[in-house]
Order: sequence, then structure tokens, then C-alpha cells
Amino acid sequence: MADVLLLHHACGRTSGMRSLADRLGAAGHTVHLPDLYDGRVFDDLDAGIDHARSLGFDVLLERGRASAEGLPDDLVVAGVSLGVMAAQALAQGRPGVRGALLLEACLPAEELGPWPAGVPVQVHGMADDPFFAGDGDLAAARELVAANPDLAEVFVYPGEHHLFTDPSLASHDEAATSLMLERLLAFLERVDEGEPASRS
Repeated sequence: MADVLLLHHACGRTSGMRSLADRLGAAGHTVHLPDLYDGRVFDDLDAGIDHARSLGFDVLLERGRASAEGLPDDLVVAGVSLGVMAAQALAQGRPGVRGALLLEACLPAEELGPWPAGVPVQVHGMADDPFFAGDGDLAAARELVAANPDLAEVFVYPGEHHLFTDPSLASHDEAATSLMLERLLAFLERVDEGEPASRS
């Protein structure tokens, strides 16, 4: 089973983030869910983004990176929206990472250097999400797949919600989340067995 570092979105370590961690953990994986906000939680995305700005995105990036200290080298790193920033930085910069799950966001890989050989990655987001599709994350994900076809996959779900993966928020879409979880668990099983990320 995998050790998974799961980094929360701009609303904080919500009950929905804990639920997502629990659903991965129920399959036998060990999920680490650090709190980058020191207990602050928001039920409104704009308020959460304002809080993130007040802390500083560089500070949150370093907190995310630091949360991996003391964990096994062979982590699978995962992030939701804002959490992708640190998750992707760890995937591209921390030796030993076994895989990456980028949920509702994706940075252009070249901003962090080349994608590391042998590290599989999945990206998930909604087709009409103004953040994921409108801000270029979907395009970045497709470029990542084009450059690393044996390692990378992108899954796009119908809808326009951002943070659809969090059941504690009004933006939640359970059908899309359930399908995404099936794919995450299949990914983790393949990574655990040392198989390629994609079977397409």
C-alpha cells in the first residue's frame, strides 16, 4: 500500500478534505493530510483565496514542501487546487517520489524543470471549471501528457465546478468524485505494483 501526502485546497483542511483522505485510507493506503492554515477553514473559495494571499503563496509552497519531511521517500504526492502547487513541486524535485495526483489544477511542468523519469502522474478536473480550464491548467495537463505519454494521464469531467472533490462544499459533485476515486485507487494500485501509470 502507498503512503500518500495529500495537500489541501484554498479553503483549508475541511471536513471534505478529511473525507477524501478517509476514502483513500479505507482502501489500505496511509494518507497524511497536513494543515497548512494552522486550523483556519473557509466555506467560501474567495475567502480562502484571500487568506492564502495574506499568508503568501511562497509561504504555502514551503509549508507544503516541509510537510513531506520525515515521511517515507517513496511517497505518492497529491494536491487539490492550491495544494497542487506544493505537490507538483515535490513530484518534480524530491527524489524517490513514486507518483503524483494533481486534482483540479496543474502547473506548466517546465516552470519546475523536466518531469522526472519514471514518475507517473494523473491530472483530474472539470471541463468548464473557470480555474482549471479557463486559467490554463487543463492546457498544461495536456502538454504534460503529450510530453510524457507513458507516464501521464488527464481525466476531464463534465461540469463547471471548482473544488468538486470536496463534499463539505456547495461545489461538490459526488458522481464525478466517485469516478475520480476509482481512478485514483487504480493508479495507486498500479504504482504499488510498479506498473505503468496508463493502460490506454
